[in-house]
Amino acid sequence: MIRRLLRSGRVLALVAVAVAAVAALALIASPPAAAAKPAALPAAAAKPATVPAADLVDINTASVEELMALPGIGDAYAKKIVAGRPYKSKYELATRRIIPRSTYSKMRELVIAKQK
Repeated sequence: MIRRLLRSGRVLALVAVAVAAVAALALIASPPAAAAKPAALPAAAAKPATVPAADLVDINTASVEELMALPGIGDAYAKKIVAGRPYKSKYELATRRIIPRSTYSKMRELVIAKQK
């Protein structure tokens, strides 16, 4: 029976019709690429604005009061930062365990370690 259908070409015609129907449904169901809008980034995933170099706090010269103005830095951490000077890079605050890494991550965009 299958051989008879294959010889007559009916199965091939049926398959061709089925493929065309699936292709047509795919075109109808999908929105055009030009009309698709990019997904907006959530507020938490947005990159924080960078601070101009003039507004960065230099951890090698800042006073205790200037350091205490940074997020997560209180009196004790400010005094530890001053006592641990000089710093080659701001990352030394975390690697030398002057402040915890979580605190460093809050303030790293706001500080710089200038060399003399």
